[in-house]
Amino acid sequence: MKRVLIPLAEGCEELEAVTVIDLLRRAEIEVVTAGLAEGPVRASRNTVLVPDTLLEAVMDQGFDMIVLPGGLPGAQHLDQDERVHTLLRRQRAADRFTAAICAAPKVLAGAGLLDGKSATGYPGVITLDDFPGIRLVDAPVAVDGKLITSRGPGTAMDFALQLIESLVGKAKRDEVETALVQERS
Repeated sequence: MKRVLIPLAEGCEELEAVTVIDLLRRAEIEVVTAGLAEGPVRASRNTVLVPDTLLEAVMDQGFDMIVLPGGLPGAQHLDQDERVHTLLRRQRAADRFTAAICAAPKVLAGAGLLDGKSATGYPGVITLDDFPGIRLVDAPVAVDGKLITSRGPGTAMDFALQLIESLVGKAKRDEVETALVQERS
């Protein structure tokens, strides 16, 4: 079974975090949510999320993908946490997937993962003045090898479905997507 780590920081965008967690679990992917600090995480719209574990507890574990939800100040907290940068660099060195949405692609850029890559994010979060080595694309979701980025809350469903396709294939993506719109008896 594929494993995905989703670090949760105070002020994260709950729509992005919960959509990704929900859809990946529907695809039978093991999702581990990890708080940067002890206790529940208050998201950007005051929704309280309870992480499965602490980030410190999973630092030595391997994951097929790391997904960073955006939101402010959540993405800033992720970017300021050296453990997150360490995990992201390890992920790249192991040739595994990294993904970020909304303001969180800036965390990938700060860790050096976007140099020479195509990426998208919330408009204005990443600028070529700050990160001239990035190829910014005007798309809801951008895939460049094992790097997946997305725009924001409005693209969270498309982003999550792309994560499923990248991890376990188009057939599973289609199965999950179809079940979202068909009535079950």
